[in-house]
Amino acid sequence: MPKMKTAGLPLDQAQKAAILIHGRGANADSILSLSKYLNLDDYALLAPEATGGTWYPYSFMAPDEANGSALEDSMKTISDTWGSILSSGISAENIVLIGFSQGACLSLEFAAQNPQKPGAVVAFTGGLIGEQVREDKYSGDLSGVKVFIGSSEKDFHVPLSRIKESETLLSRMGAEVNLLIFKDSNHTIRQEEINWVNENIL
Repeated sequence: MPKMKTAGLPLDQAQKAAILIHGRGANADSILSLSKYLNLDDYALLAPEATGGTWYPYSFMAPDEANGSALEDSMKTISDTWGSILSSGISAENIVLIGFSQGACLSLEFAAQNPQKPGAVVAFTGGLIGEQVREDKYSGDLSGVKVFIGSSEKDFHVPLSRIKESETLLSRMGAEVNLLIFKDSNHTIRQEEINWVNENIL
């Protein structure tokens, strides 16, 4: 069973929850530190932790079989976390998925595949997972779901072309997708992204 860190309100006292998913080489504590900057005071915060610090071994655009079972296990971890929140009595529309890098990719992928739509998805540098974006993989209804994707226009790990492809598919599924693309080449979370998310989602 993967490790899980929690913060914020206890689940049984909260009406809203956020699943925070860290990036490669990071951990649950690092992604939970975002709570100092994001408006999450009213939320129960759950941060699963990847074994060995990585959710899947290769690029998120590697051939599907390369990430195979590791990606399946990671998706199940997010699904189990989602299920534990629902079991506590918090409804799906009051759950926000927040991730950085690998975690952003997982957040988007889970939301697009999950039959129950979340309240919102915040993807700090990420895109849908797979060698290609295949519409037949996704059957979820994201109508009215706010999706934020922020990134550099020349991020080393996440090409702008994949972000645009993800935007197109998620919009087709009904999501209200907002992109903030920056001229720098930094693989990071910028203050402008934090401000936008606080003002428009949280």
